[in-house]
Amino acid sequence: QVQLIESGGGLVQAGGSLGLSCAASGRPISNYAMGWFRQAPGKERDIVAGISASGRLKYYIESVKGRFTIASDNAKNTVGLQMNSLEPEDTAVYYCAAYQAVYPTSWSKADYWGKGTLVTVSL
Repeated sequence: QVQLIESGGGLVQAGGSLGLSCAASGRPISNYAMGWFRQAPGKERDIVAGISASGRLKYYIESVKGRFTIASDNAKNTVGLQMNSLEPEDTAVYYCAAYQAVYPTSWSKADYWGKGTLVTVSL
């Protein structure tokens, strides 16, 4: 079983950038598709971006395309999410997730979760 720990959250002004990192342990991430989810106050947790186990295939929700970039580093066993042009609507707790598949049939359903890191975007 893989364990996931997120880091890099914080407070940033609108228009700014922030990078999140997810450190995996217990299993190599090359066995898993990986994803980033977020949960805003009063809302459900939703997928934001995903990456296949090979790192060649990526998925983004429409609202973050062109602003967010997901990337994996198998040598370091980490997955990152670079977030640019942040908006107040991006404020949420961000969760790293792993899928028991090299490419999931649904990006919305992950199998393993980190505890989350808070991102707050101010005006």
